[in-house]
Amino acid sequence: MSAPITIVDTSLRDGMSSVSHRFTTDQVAEVARGLDRAGVRVIEVAHGIGIGASSIQYGFAAATDVEYVRAAVDAVRSADIAVLYVPGISTLTALDAVREAGASTVRVATHCTEADCAEQPIRHARAAGMRVMSFLMMSHKLEPAALAEQAAKLDSYGAQVIYVVDSAGALVPGGAAARVRALRDAVGADIGFHAHNNLGVGVGNALAAAENGATYIDGSLRGLGASAGNAQTEVLAAALERAGYVTDVDLFALCDVAERTMAPLMTEPQIVDETALMLGYAGLYSTFFHPAKRAAAKYGVPVRELLLELGRRDVIGGQEDMIVEVASELSGRARHEP
Repeated sequence: MSAPITIVDTSLRDGMSSVSHRFTTDQVAEVARGLDRAGVRVIEVAHGIGIGASSIQYGFAAATDVEYVRAAVDAVRSADIAVLYVPGISTLTALDAVREAGASTVRVATHCTEADCAEQPIRHARAAGMRVMSFLMMSHKLEPAALAEQAAKLDSYGAQVIYVVDSAGALVPGGAAARVRALRDAVGADIGFHAHNNLGVGVGNALAAAENGATYIDGSLRGLGASAGNAQTEVLAAALERAGYVTDVDLFALCDVAERTMAPLMTEPQIVDETALMLGYAGLYSTFFHPAKRAAAKYGVPVRELLLELGRRDVIGGQEDMIVEVASELSGRARHEP
């Protein structure tokens, strides 16, 4: 019999990127309440880039991280409330503040080659009694064996769940399966998988991850998330059930909160447009979606050309300034071509 799967919903964190981080605390409470009733036991909230990210660089949120966490904690009966911690953006002080507000799980996210940056927050959170999940972002950038070496570091620091994170939506099922399998063989921690849907295979990748040993799978209602969005929670629940997995969620209750609560909050449908597709095809971080569109429009260059060039240069999260620089270069070339 397959191991039970814990579905983690990220609508109120990754989904924030699709609404410019403007969910109100009342909206967060309403969505969290619905997810809790549906049996989702881990709900991630706060700014889309992580705690402490509300700023001119990453966008100002409608409320503070502490206010979001308190709203979610007060709304649920059984679910754990989780936050995202990105070293270099988040701080231990910010983590302590959301923990005191009721967050019981932290997801520490680093680029896939930089697991050592997670040691301090992982050890700090474990010492404070929090459950720690750790993200290896942009996991497509490393082959399975090398990714497993990074995961082993996180395991040694005390991470209880280690995630293969397809931040760019660049993986296909075979690649997702190989990376999860490599981690499963290398560490004692549980394995998780976080999909983006840029190539249209988010749920397929999640199923492949489950088949190869992942027991924590992320989703978001209506697929809400950066660029093409995430594996759609309600679709994911149905697909996992049909595949024979036990998730302990109520599919129909999930559909209700997706249709009646989340759908009216969305500014536009979550689709795979050309920009989202090219992000996955070029292997670029999903949060480049809006900055790339803005830069392409400002400098009068095709967004496709901009993204493909950024992909050729292996630009990663934290190098957002390169989007404007490359757009300017492409524009200059176009002006000087005969």
